[in-house]
Amino acid sequence: MRFVTVEHDGRERPGVLDGEDVILLPHADLVAVIENGLGALGNERVALADVRLLAPIRRFRRDILCTGWNYWDHFEESKGKREGQDVDRPEHPTFFTKGPDVVIGPYDEIAYDPAVSAKWDYEAELALVIGKTGRSIPVADALDHVWGYTLANDISQRDLQRAHGGQWLKGKSIDQTMPLGPWIVSADELGDPQDVRLQCLLNGEIMQDASTKQMAYDVATLISELSFGMTLRPGDLLLTGTPAGIGNAREPQVFLKEGDEVITRADQLGELRNTLAYRELS
Repeated sequence: MRFVTVEHDGRERPGVLDGEDVILLPHADLVAVIENGLGALGNERVALADVRLLAPIRRFRRDILCTGWNYWDHFEESKGKREGQDVDRPEHPTFFTKGPDVVIGPYDEIAYDPAVSAKWDYEAELALVIGKTGRSIPVADALDHVWGYTLANDISQRDLQRAHGGQWLKGKSIDQTMPLGPWIVSADELGDPQDVRLQCLLNGEIMQDASTKQMAYDVATLISELSFGMTLRPGDLLLTGTPAGIGNAREPQVFLKEGDEVITRADQLGELRNTLAYRELS
């Protein structure tokens, strides 16, 4: 199934895609669906063309969970370009968080303020939504804790990353900069999360093109390692890392600017289509 959050008659409503229609659900939001189960679908139906698609997850109990350096080609492409902050290959997944105010809808404008950063970069990522509480989850059981999968673009400010000790929270937590969606595909419908072709296009040019088979640590391993001694709960969002092709690692470097269109897509998961538009953030 494909789950959405839409704006309809001035209200935010969760729903299920059914062809070109959305079956609206009586729940408060998709987190409530995850926690309490889907139940009966009901008969309230609207045309997808008549509603605005929002980010599918809108309510967060914690920061957004993220994975860094999870494609070795991406790790290697940035060697010597981290401004003195290079490290050896990590022996375990690298995790960090983003503030929840970054999240925007699948077709919303990405807030852009050159006073905040001169180095805006794109990062197409597969994201997953946790569906079942767990701590210290074995790898063999990890995928049973996934409710569904979606797309994210982890728009990053490289100079902020470098200015704050090389850690990633600040350089990846600028408000209204992370598109999410367009829907959540249930885990049973997607099937193998290691068989997704992920692409990022900038103004029509393919910048990233990779398979999740290339991940350094697969989805089950990420969940198991992240949950070691740490409880994961329904509705938690985890980004799984970006492949090679980022703007910061290119020669010459390519950074985003006002008016650029960024597309993140995967055949199984749909497409994010966003334009950078000036917003005063500083």
